[in-house]
Amino acid sequence: MRTATYFFIFLNLSLALFEEPAVYPLPFLATSVLEVLCLLVFLGRLTHFAKVTLHNVFWKDTKNICIMVAILLSLTDLAIYGVLRLYDVRSIRWSRIVRPIFLINFAESRQIRRAFRSIRNTLPEITYVFLLFMFSLLMFSLMALKLFGERNLQTAEGLPYFRNYLEIVFDLYVLVTTANSPDVMMPAFDFSSWYTLFFIAFVIINTYIFMSLFLAVVYNNYKKHLKVMPGGACN
Repeated sequence: MRTATYFFIFLNLSLALFEEPAVYPLPFLATSVLEVLCLLVFLGRLTHFAKVTLHNVFWKDTKNICIMVAILLSLTDLAIYGVLRLYDVRSIRWSRIVRPIFLINFAESRQIRRAFRSIRNTLPEITYVFLLFMFSLLMFSLMALKLFGERNLQTAEGLPYFRNYLEIVFDLYVLVTTANSPDVMMPAFDFSSWYTLFFIAFVIINTYIFMSLFLAVVYNNYKKHLKVMPGGACN
């Protein structure tokens, strides 16, 4: 039963590869039949669980309610999408985002729920570090706008360089990952080599200090919640 449940959960999640827009597109009829089959298996598994569980216990379990709501939403979305296709109306499958619910909420997925709850409990405690990082990013973006915005600099592609505040925020956010380094600083370096001090300070503070601090807080809090969580909380 557990192996069959995991197989159909995997099949249901894998449908995203074959539904429009898809990596390997299949006809709508084929993907819809497979999805209905998966949903019927989930419904059958839930019905079987209801047969061997006390009535009041079954309906008080949030996991069962989530699965039923996810099945209902998926069927409703599939029906609406199919009708719109008949009339050549373009739409999207918004119910895809509920598919991971099946992976988390079935009784067999205790360890997955335990990890998920640890992540959920960790999020509030890392919010302060994240807010500090965002404050630093916004302040450095404002400094970059003041330093470079009025100097009419251009990128290698001939585009305006650091003249729009939101674009600066995004470019510096990418720089935290070092994905656009050193390209993002080259127009400023060509104008004056002293401007590299701005980017060096930004990388040291945000990439090496804040990212290390962020990782440490996430790891320590996740480990703490994973250890202190009682065995009964995993059910």
